[in-house]
Amino acid sequence: MKLEIARGLFLAGALAVASLALVVWEQPRTQVLSAAEGEHCPLPRVAKVSAAAKPDHDLLLFMFGLTQGLKPQS
Repeated sequence: MKLEIARGLFLAGALAVASLALVVWEQPRTQVLSAAEGEHCPLPRVAKVSAAAKPDHDLLLFMFGLTQGLKPQS
């Protein structure tokens, strides 16, 4: 196979892969979220609704301790 033919096939293959990647590229569109009633934004489709979330006091105490440890010892 001649070098020119191989180079042309490679270029055609690279262009095919690039155009296929461009076709399947999906990005979210810019849109305004609004709620028809109430003040809260709607939940995403993948979010699961569960019982009301309660803070973990041990975790809050741990985070407070970490922030206190970052202060200088003066």
